[in-house]
Amino acid sequence: MPYIAQDRRKVLLVGEVPSTAGEIYLDKKNRSYQHFNDCIGALQAAQLELYRRQVVGYEDEKIKSNGDVW
Repeated sequence: MPYIAQDRRKVLLVGEVPSTAGEIYLDKKNRSYQHFNDCIGALQAAQLELYRRQVVGYEDEKIKSNGDVW
């Protein structure tokens, strides 16, 4: 997931321009293919990190309790 330092979170909330992909947000002023592509990339990375941190462990537990599907 994109990790944003506490001090950066505060300034982003008051409208400072994001400086990294992890800080990207969608707004009506910054519309370009590159910006949308960067946003999608950041969201995809967050999805993969959620899967790695949460889902993999859950699946491993279920394999132990129910057996593997193979």
